[in-house]
Amino acid sequence: MYSAFPEPRWTTLSPTRFSRAARPLARLLALAGLLLPLASCAPIATAGPGSAPPPVALSSVAPSLPSENILRVAADPNNLPFSNERLEGFENRIAELIAAELGAKLEYQWWPQRRGFFRETVGAGRSDIVIGVPAGFERVLTTRPYYTSTYVFVQSVSDPPLRSVDDPALPHLRIGVQLTGDDGNNTPPAHALTNRGMVTNIRGYTLFGDYAEDSPPSAIVAGVARGEVDVAVAWGPMAGYYAARHTPPLAVTPIDPCECPGLPFTFAIAVGVARHRPELRDQINEILERRAADITRILETYRVPLVTAPAAEPAATDTASAEAPRHARR
Repeated sequence: MYSAFPEPRWTTLSPTRFSRAARPLARLLALAGLLLPLASCAPIATAGPGSAPPPVALSSVAPSLPSENILRVAADPNNLPFSNERLEGFENRIAELIAAELGAKLEYQWWPQRRGFFRETVGAGRSDIVIGVPAGFERVLTTRPYYTSTYVFVQSVSDPPLRSVDDPALPHLRIGVQLTGDDGNNTPPAHALTNRGMVTNIRGYTLFGDYAEDSPPSAIVAGVARGEVDVAVAWGPMAGYYAARHTPPLAVTPIDPCECPGLPFTFAIAVGVARHRPELRDQINEILERRAADITRILETYRVPLVTAPAAEPAATDTASAEAPRHARR
């Protein structure tokens, strides 16, 4: 088994919590600031075990005008497969590619992708870009999308594959879902399942977890491997990466489109650029187009499930894109 997974922090869902329709969350990925918004509406943990550490910076955090040959990237120091301070994530590799193409030195502003991520990084003038944000995210200028992914089912390879939230087997299984808060603001699959009457068989894993552990959101995948749940519903890039690291690997299946008004499962991801840097946005657009094949190879190396973007996607706003995964929201 993959080592060093934290004990799961899960919450049993109540009918009261999920009787409401999905309500907008502030769109992070300022994570996205991931995959969950960069200026998340989820509550910040209080001091003590499991709370987020103070942000750390590789370079000075004092707001300043960027040097011509420095590219300042805002990123989470503990959020694989997206980024970490050891530069092991796919967003780290894409940042390196972009910086090399620009002939720029790469510097990081490390900040946990929780409340305040966008405000304290790009918004405060400390960073130039965020590598993964939902396309159209209003707090920044966004480039052309460089990948589109979706929520997935994670389960044992020996189990019959699930593909739809309407699969008749689901009410009889223990299902793990990702939770973003305690007030009903949760992921689209969590709402879709509870809207179909699945409540008592659902276990919730918080997206924000114990920040003292490596990449807290991965606990939901570990839950499947340990047999704590029969199947998990999680954001594809995180799920694909960790499912492949177990022995034996876990099966990852994109969820089919469903009749779920207001609950999108698929999101196009772009680079977010400081609003006063339209020329940098245009330069990165050109790089993303020219190096698209190389970027796709990076994503495939990390087992990111890649899907075709929906025919039409509304522009992302702080009030309309709460459904975006944490890695794509800040």
